[in-house]
Amino acid sequence: MDKQSIQARTGGFFLEDNGKTVAEISYSPQGEGVISIDHTYISPGLRGQGLADELVRKVIDYAREEELKIIPACSYAGHYFDKNMDDRVLLYK
Repeated sequence: MDKQSIQARTGGFFLEDNGKTVAEISYSPQGEGVISIDHTYISPGLRGQGLADELVRKVIDYAREEELKIIPACSYAGHYFDKNMDDRVLLYK
């Protein structure tokens, strides 16, 4: 699966295989200048390949571009920020 094929849609990013969504991340506005990462999903056959990290990074890139802070409501996003100290500057406090 090519990580370069990750596509944007309103409220998230996703990856399709033969027209079926096989990986996705969603976020939602939480007030002025804040979004919440609500959900991350990777189909079982694609897990362990770094796709979830790539999806979180897409949201991080979006947040940086839009000057937003992030609430990692999804457990995977929380784990991502636990492991990646440099990106913690984007966390909403």
